Amino acid sequence: MNQDFLTPVKESVVTHLVSQSSLCLGKKVKIHTLKEGFPDLENVQIAILGVQEDRNSQDNFGCGENLHFIRKKLYDLFPGNWNTQIADLGNVLKGNTVTDTYFAVSEIISDLLKKNIIPIIIGGGQDITYVNYRAYDSLEQTVNIAAVDSRFDLGNLEDELSSQSYLSKIIMQEPNNLFNYSNIGYQTYFNSQEEIALLDNLFFDAYRLGKSKELENIEPAFRNADIVSIDIGSVRQSEAPANNNASPNGFYGEEICAISRYAGLSDKVSSFGIYEYNYKHDVNHQTAHLIAQMIWYFIEGVNFRVKDYPFSGKENYQKFTVLLDDDDPLTFYKSNKSGRWWMEIKILSDNKYKRHALIPCTHQDYVDATKQIIPEKWFKAMRKLV
Repeated sequence: MNQDFLTPVKESVVTHLVSQSSLCLGKKVKIHTLKEGFPDLENVQIAILGVQEDRNSQDNFGCGENLHFIRKKLYDLFPGNWNTQIADLGNVLKGNTVTDTYFAVSEIISDLLKKNIIPIIIGGGQDITYVNYRAYDSLEQTVNIAAVDSRFDLGNLEDELSSQSYLSKIIMQEPNNLFNYSNIGYQTYFNSQEEIALLDNLFFDAYRLGKSKELENIEPAFRNADIVSIDIGSVRQSEAPANNNASPNGFYGEEICAISRYAGLSDKVSSFGIYEYNYKHDVNHQTAHLIAQMIWYFIEGVNFRVKDYPFSGKENYQKFTVLLDDDDPLTFYKSNKSGRWWMEIKILSDNKYKRHALIPCTHQDYVDATKQIIPEKWFKAMRKLV
């Protein structure tokens, strides 16, 4: 890994840890410090990475600064009954140009992915999601993105890359390795009807805020994701004021923490980012504290991954076949380990989308199928695969 791109964690965080309990999380993390240098990544499973880049964040300049407030709150917390090894790599500073920063972040994330280390990205605008996505190019596989955001951030095709146009760049620019995009928690009045129709025509998934608050509805979206991107502006302003685009409506603190835990529990999620934190608008470091707890819940989820699909053979599942009136049977699988459900998409064995052959779903999807109601996510997956 090119350590030249990274600067140590702020010394005030290290000094603050000295007076904390020996049992706190900060004492268990391998931290990149000025004194100790870059940590050994042997056996590390999760790496925290700060990004101090705000130049392409729309109307939220300052996001990416003073990330030490998040770190202090995180490292004061006590870990769960975890075996997960965690490192803090420090921060990527602003490059001479935004492109320089993007290159550094992409290189670091790519290196971590190759080492099977999950990056937790904090700071910067949500345009960093595009950089995170590009880091998967080296893996030469299609990927799924789940974005928790009140807006789709499509922008216009002629727009430069920004926090409010990154999705159109992901969709349009080559190489195109995106298989599925899921938006969690969009608010209709922030998105044009044309944008809503476009996502539907692309067979992507979009869950309105009200539907997303029924958390069992959105769990399969995270189980199917490789990249999870959270705009802290998706949380209501009263809960997370540190965002210049914050809104009165959004997720509550406990809901966004549950979502973070779902992301961690997913065997498939290999990178996790929380963006658009702007300390200048925070109140008593409330948002920093919430982000720290979100990270805690994500790590908790990773620690308790059950390693079912795609790590487990089909013999570890119960198979259910639903006979349909006018079509081929629909096959469901229920994990003996976790009780979670998948439905099968039949594709050619040499198809590049083979890793998407089992689509995460809910028990309700199975119940609906028995009533001859085929789940919408099955139709969308089939249209993308044929």
